[in-house]
Amino acid sequence: MRSTKRSKQTNQGQRPWLLLAFLAAFSITPPAVADLSEQGKRAAAIREEAKSFEHGNGNPRNPEKALELYCEAARLNDMEAQYNAGWMYAMGRGIPRDDATAAYFFAMAAKQGDALAARMLRQVGEPATKPPACLFDTEGNDIVEKSRPEHRKVMDLVQKLAPEYGVSPRLVMAIIRAESNFNPGAVSPKNAQGLMQLIPETAERFNVKKPFDPEQNIRGGLAYLRWLLAYFQGNIELVAAAYNAGEGAVNRYAGVPPYAETQGYVARIKEIFKRQDHPFDAQVTSPSPELHRINASRRMM
Repeated sequence: MRSTKRSKQTNQGQRPWLLLAFLAAFSITPPAVADLSEQGKRAAAIREEAKSFEHGNGNPRNPEKALELYCEAARLNDMEAQYNAGWMYAMGRGIPRDDATAAYFFAMAAKQGDALAARMLRQVGEPATKPPACLFDTEGNDIVEKSRPEHRKVMDLVQKLAPEYGVSPRLVMAIIRAESNFNPGAVSPKNAQGLMQLIPETAERFNVKKPFDPEQNIRGGLAYLRWLLAYFQGNIELVAAAYNAGEGAVNRYAGVPPYAETQGYVARIKEIFKRQDHPFDAQVTSPSPELHRINASRRMM
């Protein structure tokens, strides 16, 4: 079992890259300056979860899951996660070796000042020209580094606001793509409005006065997602179903309602977000009174 700890810089000359990697694996990482922002805390928590899957400490060893989580933390600018993802690709431990993808992640870390990542980058070669697959949704669209300016603006706004509500930016982007495809002026046949398609009742419930204003709309959607996460105790399938069909329908059917639209919607969200559970703040609201019945029904399936 390898370590992802990293070495201090030395004044020695260039080493063969495998030897450099070996030395990096068994040396001590200098303490980094902690990111105490909400986004930083979330990224650190995701990174630690990734480590548990990578090394089998507290969770069954699962390199694919570890890489998925490192990638999520890397998107939140966690330098260590960026390095660790690069390391997994460079070593090919549990996943196919891919130097170009390793270089992409090392380059992300190097841009933040990681000296060892910069050295590893020189050894593995040129980075891939496109972001790694884990930064893309199932339609092949890069949901992090959008080339279209309107997408980039939405992503920047989500990255800014989501930590205030304790909601993953990736989950929010998945909802926005499924709801409005990034169109702030979108209106549905049911009069759902804006980026996160708030119906008038939901907009009023979460104090959204201007549903076509991107920031107000996203704040309203975030407030609703935070509430749903607490109500369904972080279960992404139930939260997505409730966002589409309403929490009442989820309670009534003790799970995802048997509506083709809702079932397809839940599948799209899960394909992009790729996690079954999400942290939640239990102080936001009491859990659904039907949650016990829902969980019992799910166990019988």
